[in-house]
Amino acid sequence: MSETKKDKQFFNIGGVFFLLIVIPLSLMAFLIANGMFKLGVTIKERTAYVLDQKSQEEIKARAINTANEVASFLMESKKDLLIATIIPTTETAYKQFVLENKKPLWIKEGKKIQKVLIPLYKEMSLIDKKGKELIKIVDGKAAPASKLINVSDPANTTYKTENYFAKTQVLNKGEVYVSPVTGWYIARAAFANGARFSGVVRFATPVFNKEGFAGIITLALDYRFLANLTDHIIPTQAEQVFEVDASTGNYAYMVDNRGFIIAHPNDYHIAGLNKNGTPVPALTEQNAATLTKNGEEVLNLHQLNFMDPDLPKIAKDAAAGNSGIITYKFGGHTKFVAYAPIKFYAANIPQPAGFGWIGMGLDVEKYNEAAIKVSKNIDKEAKAWTATIIFILIASMIILFLIMWLLVRGINRSLLAEVPEGSEHPLSFDDDDEEDDDK
Repeated sequence: MSETKKDKQFFNIGGVFFLLIVIPLSLMAFLIANGMFKLGVTIKERTAYVLDQKSQEEIKARAINTANEVASFLMESKKDLLIATIIPTTETAYKQFVLENKKPLWIKEGKKIQKVLIPLYKEMSLIDKKGKELIKIVDGKAAPASKLINVSDPANTTYKTENYFAKTQVLNKGEVYVSPVTGWYIARAAFANGARFSGVVRFATPVFNKEGFAGIITLALDYRFLANLTDHIIPTQAEQVFEVDASTGNYAYMVDNRGFIIAHPNDYHIAGLNKNGTPVPALTEQNAATLTKNGEEVLNLHQLNFMDPDLPKIAKDAAAGNSGIITYKFGGHTKFVAYAPIKFYAANIPQPAGFGWIGMGLDVEKYNEAAIKVSKNIDKEAKAWTATIIFILIASMIILFLIMWLLVRGINRSLLAEVPEGSEHPLSFDDDDEEDDDK
């Protein structure tokens, strides 16, 4: 066979392989690379869109859900108190009641964080009509007779100025008094050293006998369970954390119906008492410099007009029973907040204000920085994958061309080996014709 025909046959076989393998593979690789690039662009655009547009309504919905959870939780305690009015008035029954009402709570012991079952109520007491404690359970243990006090005098109470007896003795049967969050104040320096706010929310209801008013029953809800409903929330993510970093500006908080912060990642913003029972004053325009210097930064939103006029507006709108979204300035930063009322009511907590409200805040500048960072990371990943696919494509093409050349070369040699020498020439019938003519 001539070299020209051999080369022609070689390239014909090579062309078949090219059409059947190389071109489809190249097309597929191109489509994958192009699709990966477009997917990266789409995800990047959608990420920016979600962070800028949809998050506001999502955070608002989460604030409403959290506010409803708080209201339901408080309602459970209210029901527990009413149940306590019908159990036997003995130390054993009261102690059993406290120990049976437990819920899981995140706690930190050393460096270990875990959820443990803890009694909901730090105290339970039965008090006679003159204010004398008859039965008292403290931290799951019955207080001895020598520790029973007369709480009609606020100075005798745990926090020195509590007036729950006077507030409850005037109520009707079945009505419940609910105190504000009450506990010792935690200053900035103490918080930095690991101290955390601790206190109670007291629930109290009157009890009656045939002669009329016979006294009151109280339950002191461990404040940590209330704070637990907001302290672990980062508004822009589903996962909860043990302690939120307030410096990110991305956190949830709780405000009572007086406008005081009662749950916040920075406990020095929570309203609390001095050791003599007097309240630590909230920041105002007049005292802000002095109190901040001392590390005392209690916040009451009704008094923060000097920081931004919108802050009191939020508190006022929430007190009217409304949920909403607002942007305001705080500490030199643009803050976004979604808020929702806590629809829990009691004898001293009427509608529409209820117990207070939930706020979920966001530092807009820091949030945008995070969004841009995520967008850049996505773009970087998409380009990296595209480059990888192109490299794989080129390497595959080289390998395929090499394999194709070897296969075609081998097939071509096999075909040549099967064809007898000279059989590639066309058949000639000239000899037969000549013999016929001779005949």
